[in-house]
Amino acid sequence: MADYVPGPGDAWETAAPGELGLDAGAIDDAVAYAMAHESKMDRDIGRALDTGHFSEPMPEGEILGPTEPRGDPSGLIVKGGKIVAEWGPTMAPDMTFSVAKSYLAILAGLAVSDGKIGSVQDPVAAVVRDGGFEGPHNGAITWEHLLQQTSEWEGTVWDKPDLIDRNRELDLPPNTPSRKGTHRDLHTPGTFWEYNDVRVNRLSLSLMRAIGRPLPEVLKTRVMDPIGASDQWRWEGYRNSWIEIDGERMQSVSGGAHWGGGLFIPSRDHARIGLLMARNGLWGAKRILDPDWVRACVTPCAINPRYGYLWWLNGERTHCPSAPASSVFAMGVGSNVIWWDADHDLVAVVRWIDKPHLDGFAARVMRAIG
Repeated sequence: MADYVPGPGDAWETAAPGELGLDAGAIDDAVAYAMAHESKMDRDIGRALDTGHFSEPMPEGEILGPTEPRGDPSGLIVKGGKIVAEWGPTMAPDMTFSVAKSYLAILAGLAVSDGKIGSVQDPVAAVVRDGGFEGPHNGAITWEHLLQQTSEWEGTVWDKPDLIDRNRELDLPPNTPSRKGTHRDLHTPGTFWEYNDVRVNRLSLSLMRAIGRPLPEVLKTRVMDPIGASDQWRWEGYRNSWIEIDGERMQSVSGGAHWGGGLFIPSRDHARIGLLMARNGLWGAKRILDPDWVRACVTPCAINPRYGYLWWLNGERTHCPSAPASSVFAMGVGSNVIWWDADHDLVAVVRWIDKPHLDGFAARVMRAIG
């Protein structure tokens, strides 16, 4: 596998598609396709959330974190570590929604490597003693359960009860009634998979308590600076997500932008993260992430093989049929996508593409690879 990685900032080599054995026409077609199928999401993200994008009643649905209008569609295709295509404002920070979840998985790996978390099979309650993991149900929840979204954690985080996202159904066709926000009896932790943003925020808070530092600070010093990311990204929480640890006031960040906040980040920085994962946690000669952790992130969850540790997996070709089974995705509303495939030494970032057309984009990229 090629080991080229870009230098810091703008020091990123480009290559004509043909230089790397790609079909230039198919790459051009993929870019044109992405730009022609822009997201239908309101460009005013604050308005989109305020007017019911997630269909939540007040006051539970109140927006608590900052929002910004979204930019134009943007993205890049990287092969062999080099940029072969780029479009839109890739150096401008933009909201990215649930792509932030995959960054939490990276931070969890650092916590394990540093011994802040002994094992992902350990109960969270062994480290986090803030009342969130008391009792027989929540007390049985492990770090792995939170990372795989099988925790069934019950409670409230930053005024958001887990019930607001309970029964959440993904990929519903238009005009299909959703049961989101309605009661269902909880299952034993580890036996039921549910995509739930409140529980992800509980993971974010728990990681900050375990590490003892603000997560954006850890991400910057341990990951983003070493891989040469820009200084344009930031990670926001909510106005009420501040706590004190060892006498220092810190903000717990959100695992998305469901209620505002989250990662505001350029597409190029996303591509660096995709390349880091595709290179098994190695950045040139520098080891950033434990390779065992990268493998754990892409190990299918036993009860949902489409999911690893907060990364979407394509092993069954159901998530993105035109992409290889070896593909891995970070996905966020909008749609915002990091797609990496170590087997093909490929990374692609696509911002603000209409979600049903992600597969069409992937089909064109794979046609270029041949």
